[in-house]
Amino acid sequence: MKTLCYSLKPFERPGMVQANHRKHELIFNEQSLSLESAALAEGCEAVSIFTNDDASGDVLKALHRLGVGYIALRSAGYNHVDLTTARRLGIRIANVPAYSPNAVAEQGVALLMALNRRIVESQWLMQMQDFRLDTLTGFNIHGKTVGIIGTGQIGMAFAKIMNGFGVRLLGFDPQQNPEAAAIGLTYVSLEQLLCESDIISIHCPLNEHTQYMIDEPQFALMKEGVYIVNTARGGIVRTSALIRHLSAGKVGGACLDVYEREKGLFFFDHRHTIMQDEEFIRLRSFKNVLITGHQGFLTVEALRNIADTTIENLDAWEQHGRSPNDLTD
Repeated sequence: MKTLCYSLKPFERPGMVQANHRKHELIFNEQSLSLESAALAEGCEAVSIFTNDDASGDVLKALHRLGVGYIALRSAGYNHVDLTTARRLGIRIANVPAYSPNAVAEQGVALLMALNRRIVESQWLMQMQDFRLDTLTGFNIHGKTVGIIGTGQIGMAFAKIMNGFGVRLLGFDPQQNPEAAAIGLTYVSLEQLLCESDIISIHCPLNEHTQYMIDEPQFALMKEGVYIVNTARGGIVRTSALIRHLSAGKVGGACLDVYEREKGLFFFDHRHTIMQDEEFIRLRSFKNVLITGHQGFLTVEALRNIADTTIENLDAWEQHGRSPNDLTD
């Protein structure tokens, strides 16, 4: 199956080549999918896209006119895809439902520990030969209450790691995970979780129900000095509200692997451009904010699983016309 892989970075290429075993004609392109770049897929039966590609209705119509019938997502999330239009056009969409829950969960824990224990700041001071400890005080994770919003595979992986620290675990999710009881995670309302948690970690998908789930009313319920961890999607937290509560001291720290307007920003080299996003500039100026550029998935194991499942989806479409991971059934 001739497939154009949009937004495919150099670190993905070896895994895709290895997983493919020359079965499909893969064309690698670092350019993002957009209405303008859709024409690059002419002559292809399928395209493969990542989280920041544009698979909105107009783009899907353009791909459909070119004869593209399949879109293989190299991600679990699909909030960037207009599934309604895809179904109407008969375009098959499949994702990678579980490439490595531990990779993302471990990124969240790493961010939390690095910010709390002032690891980045301590390294700056070390390089300057300033060995004072005056600004490096953190807090024990042990004994704290950790609230987890979204207890699917990633959320539960995060919960299991936090359980090892000896914390009290609270969870909020419309669908309760049967593994929760074994680690002592108690399901509560979102309001109770926000009120009682010292650390809140977000692991739910971005959709019409979770867009700005964390906004002014939710911040108002939180404890003074609460830490926020978001490795899910930036749009779940309203950035302007987060900035206000960081400025006021209500939020003690924010650990972010995602950003509300990361599309076109993350995954690209902007060293020679002037940053125009005032909220992002403000957000990264806080000493108690640690941001990484959506790299939670970036482990050897996760990249291998993403590549393997992407090729498996293409195999299934070519052989059977549908994949077990189809989102458009």
